[in-house]
Amino acid sequence: MSHAPSAVCKCSMLDFTLLDSTLATYKNIDGSLITVLQKAQEIYGYLPVDLLQHISKEMGIKPAKVMGVVSFYTQFRSKPVGKHLISLCKGTACHVLGAGAIEQAITESLGIKDGETTPDGMFTLANVACLGCCSLAPVMTIGNETYGNLTTDSTKEILKQLNRPAL
Repeated sequence: MSHAPSAVCKCSMLDFTLLDSTLATYKNIDGSLITVLQKAQEIYGYLPVDLLQHISKEMGIKPAKVMGVVSFYTQFRSKPVGKHLISLCKGTACHVLGAGAIEQAITESLGIKDGETTPDGMFTLANVACLGCCSLAPVMTIGNETYGNLTTDSTKEILKQLNRPAL
């Protein structure tokens, strides 16, 4: 027995079928919306409105509730991000120990501010409330790597290394 595949969105050209197995697994499980949204973001890199509408329809959840969850949790992104997502901690310890100077070093090195992506799509800067690494303050993560005890010089060097073409 076959079922009709999900629609391919014409406006963003996302292939919704990539999410079919996740939706099939979780659509009838109460409280599974966050899990579905996490998987969708893992697949597509972000959560555009048309994808959220598709998830809403397939899971039988009102669009306002889906949008509310996405806007409430900072882990969800509604815009595409660069290849390297820089999360800069702006919590108390990081603030006191120089997160502002680290942000300035990032801005000078990459030409972007909080929430922006470099024109080449390599880097996105996202200031976050806390990364939970207070003993490493000031701290940032880039992808799955954590960089602590940052200085403006070490920050610029890290960015320079990531921006080098692979040999």
